[in-house]
Amino acid sequence: MSTTFSSNVASFTKIWRRVGVFAALVLLVIAASFLSDRFMTVPNLLNILRQVAIVGILAIGMTFVILTRGIDLSVGSLLGISVVLYAGLLEGHSMAVAIPLGLAAAMVAGLINGIGVAWAGVPPFIMTLGMLSFARGLAFIYTGGTPIPILNEAFYDLGNGYMFGVPIPSIILLAVLAVSAIILSLTAFGRSIYAIGSNEEAARLSGVPVNVYKIIVYVISGGVSGLAGLVYASQLSIGTPIAGQGYELDAIAAVVVGGTSLFGGRGTVAGTFVGTLIIGVLANTLNLTGVDPYVQQLFKGALIVVAVYVMSRTDKA
Repeated sequence: MSTTFSSNVASFTKIWRRVGVFAALVLLVIAASFLSDRFMTVPNLLNILRQVAIVGILAIGMTFVILTRGIDLSVGSLLGISVVLYAGLLEGHSMAVAIPLGLAAAMVAGLINGIGVAWAGVPPFIMTLGMLSFARGLAFIYTGGTPIPILNEAFYDLGNGYMFGVPIPSIILLAVLAVSAIILSLTAFGRSIYAIGSNEEAARLSGVPVNVYKIIVYVISGGVSGLAGLVYASQLSIGTPIAGQGYELDAIAAVVVGGTSLFGGRGTVAGTFVGTLIIGVLANTLNLTGVDPYVQQLFKGALIVVAVYVMSRTDKA
């Protein structure tokens, strides 16, 4: 009987790892539909997609890092420095100049994170915490603490326009998701990322250039932070040095809720996307039902704790 029970537990665990987070999203959507008759309207659903775009983009980059047993606490600040650079550069240059330079700055910061972690041996938590403060300081120095208005109409459309009836920020999020899924699922680099997270020493002995790949994942995280900054700046049409404060926690929450293990080696960007939607749907439902914004933070915190608990139990099983 014990053998049968163990077999059933193992089967349930496999099913949960594959579809559990999707099932949670479906149940949440059903509950939200009953709680508010405005939830299942097309404008509201498109609004959710628009609202989760920035955190979703950040979370996908964070997934790469966490899969290698790392963490990137600097993504919110890298978003912030890219936002003020877009705003400042657009005052005297075209989008063709401002956008590449803003993205490049965030990627260089990611490169510094990667070098510090992979070659200097600085723990990811400490290295990226330092970059969090450093990049935020640069944003304040660049702006003098004063927000920079963005008056470029075409740039404004990137964060507020529609394509085929879908918000452009949502299309950017889906494009990042598709490219990331292909990289992790169908390339040798993607398979190596999982190997590094599962057993770094074994991956190194197998010929995987562990340090190089670690640097690359932090560059990816920096690059998508700059892309998220692009959406942020175009949505608000202003470059403020406080842009992205606290977003690193939202990104980590989306990754964890989406089923990626904080111990590396297990997880998918599809799961991260669903985790982002779960948090977005929860926030939207609480708003529609009139729950106090401060109380909403309690729900988000409880959701993260429950997600980590469930993942830890399935890992043990």
